[in-house]
Amino acid sequence: MNLGNLLRSTHSFGGSFFFTIAPVFNARQVKNADTSDAAKTMPLYTYASVAELALPRGCSLVGVELTDDAIELPSFRHPAAAAYVLGPERGSLSPELQAACDHIVKIPMKFCVNVGTAGAILMYDRLISYGRFPARPVHSRATPQPLPEHVQGGQVLRTKKKQKSRTDGDAA
Repeated sequence: MNLGNLLRSTHSFGGSFFFTIAPVFNARQVKNADTSDAAKTMPLYTYASVAELALPRGCSLVGVELTDDAIELPSFRHPAAAAYVLGPERGSLSPELQAACDHIVKIPMKFCVNVGTAGAILMYDRLISYGRFPARPVHSRATPQPLPEHVQGGQVLRTKKKQKSRTDGDAA
């Protein structure tokens, strides 16, 4: 069920692809939980081991794990191209997988939550961190100020300026 929940959340938040490493799951439960049927519109990759994991060029691998040196999610700047990996429900990311990560983040909380919930929190944080929404008002009864309308200016032509040589310009 968690895998189906993660697929649905990734699909809902606009993920480009989904991957698993050595998954163990019940296909019927995945289908029951993934009501969006993400597999029909989002590429799914399955790798037998961490060594086989292949991400697109320029894609950072971000692990989600409760470690002392992990970056707390509210302070993390999500890379523009990122793949996120979460550990199993009652386990952790292997040392090999943690070593393969470019970043390790943690969701600041008192104890672990369900892996499907953690994935949804992660994707929501990514969505709001890119600033496509108005800032939250200072007071709970205040109305959010809308973002200013995007203005696209005219075409900008860049040309290299010719440098004056001593023979072209004033005498020195």
